Amino acid sequence: MHFEEFGRSFSHRIFTTRFTFVFFLLNTPAEVFPGQSEVIGSPQPIVAVVGDDVILPCRLEPQLNVEDLTVEWTRRDLRAEYVHLHRDGREMLAMKNPLYSGRTALSRDGLKHGDISLKITNVTLADGGKYRCFLPKLNSRKKESIVQLVVLGESSGGFICL
Repeated sequence: MHFEEFGRSFSHRIFTTRFTFVFFLLNTPAEVFPGQSEVIGSPQPIVAVVGDDVILPCRLEPQLNVEDLTVEWTRRDLRAEYVHLHRDGREMLAMKNPLYSGRTALSRDGLKHGDISLKITNVTLADGGKYRCFLPKLNSRKKESIVQLVVLGESSGGFICL
């Protein structure tokens, strides 16, 4: 075999190996890569009644302490889209949509265990919509989840008024 033929054969093997490896990475479930957490939200809509407190579930699986990571809860249909922004271990109030002022919280203990669920107090009809739970600096292929909140009118004698 001539040196030139060997070089082409060797290059072909390297390309084939790289292609196979990239294909494997793109088509392998995240569970195969230990240590990589995924953001998991509720696949079903969350239903609340006006005036109630509600929790929009979102967590990391497997669990991971996210106290020091940025956690963003947003609604893209709002002009100021941040519903809750946790950065550098605290809530960033200046960037929060005023409609949610004083009404949202993340669990401090929950953050230690990968629970990034959002609590909204005193729910209003305007709170209904799709919420995005997002960890921009998470080392994972799945950094976000969408949770839908459906808000029903106030209950009156066992009936729901819309």
